[in-house]
Amino acid sequence: MPKFQRHLFVCINQREAEHPRGCCASKAGAALAEALKLACADHDLKGKVRVNKSQCLDQCEHGPTVVVYPEEVWYGFVKPEDATEIVEKHLIGGQPVQRLVLPDSCINTDRCPHRSSGMMQLGL
Repeated sequence: MPKFQRHLFVCINQREAEHPRGCCASKAGAALAEALKLACADHDLKGKVRVNKSQCLDQCEHGPTVVVYPEEVWYGFVKPEDATEIVEKHLIGGQPVQRLVLPDSCINTDRCPHRSSGMMQLGL
């Protein structure tokens, strides 16, 4: 089998309900992963694209999150109903779905406007 052209990592991490950053599991992360797998299968991408369920991608306030490699495109606030659009526009058409792309200013930084000041003070 040839190498996969792309890998999608879908956060399905679960945290306790009281955690200030929340978790992707409580925001339908597993359903999103399944929707992406089905959309890839429906578009004959089996063997070309691999959808992986991932633990924490450290973008909890943007959840559920998906990262597409090798392009390093980060998607946030993704819903299962967005799966077909991601597959058709990005994986097949080569154009990321801009309305879901997380800006670089939100990736791995305390300056992200989606993080509360309390979380930043706690180092979360």
